[in-house]
Amino acid sequence: MKAVAFTEFGGPEVLRVLDLPEPHAGPGEVRVRVKAAGVQPFDAAVRAGWEPPQLVLGWPRVPGNEFAGVVDEGELAPGTEVLGFTAVQASAEYIVVPVGDVTPKPPEMPWDVAGGFTAGTQTASIALEVLRLAAGETLLVHGAAGSVGTAAVQLARLAGATVVGTASEANHDYLRELGAIPVGYGPGLRERLAPLGVDVVLDGAGGDALDVSLELVKDRSRILTLVDHDRAADLGVLVSKSGRSASRLAELAALYAKGDLRFHVRRAYPYTEAVAAHREIETGHGRGKIVLMFP
Repeated sequence: MKAVAFTEFGGPEVLRVLDLPEPHAGPGEVRVRVKAAGVQPFDAAVRAGWEPPQLVLGWPRVPGNEFAGVVDEGELAPGTEVLGFTAVQASAEYIVVPVGDVTPKPPEMPWDVAGGFTAGTQTASIALEVLRLAAGETLLVHGAAGSVGTAAVQLARLAGATVVGTASEANHDYLRELGAIPVGYGPGLRERLAPLGVDVVLDGAGGDALDVSLELVKDRSRILTLVDHDRAADLGVLVSKSGRSASRLAELAALYAKGDLRFHVRRAYPYTEAVAAHREIETGHGRGKIVLMFP
């Protein structure tokens, strides 16, 4: 099978399209013929040398922890269209995962959306759960136009919260469409945010944005950072926990199918252009998701 892989750590340029042996499903598993796989900073970290806890990785290594495709072996009927999650290995023509790590793809969901849907939406859902967001509160989302931010804004609005989102000026109309109050980055951020009465913060930007959040919200158990993990413990703020599941993903996919949860794909690359895709995710927090497409 064709796979996007690397045999040494480094930047996007270490990625290659390699021919690797096809995996096969065992008991309790399914094999999925991948149609689309999301690309995210997690994958860049793996490519650069980080190893997810409790995983023993061999060589060559295949990044990618979210995917969508068609089951062709295992515990589900061949031809079943699914989306799912893993730790690595998704950027390949075939992936084998436990049957509990996939859920049916709604027919209303295009393949490019399905391939990049899992990580951003589940991360947002888990984070809001950890933050104990309640109806009537005001949530501040830093990096609100990214894939996690986009989902968090909408899920918080569905929960009855007011949402303030920081983003570049070019994304302010987009945030308004999602139901958020947009606020620009840069000098004076605290002064722009203070009058809005923030109760809870989901930080997808780190650095100065997190520092400003500490001034706005005194209860640090209501601040969660997705990016500034090295400082989180010293600052006393939260980080996200594990909690991805097929049932959570099914609920989120159902919201998409009903039209209650939008999901924006910034760009879909052929898998042969994985280097360009990885370069794009390292250029900043753009709107929406980057996805690799397989034939």
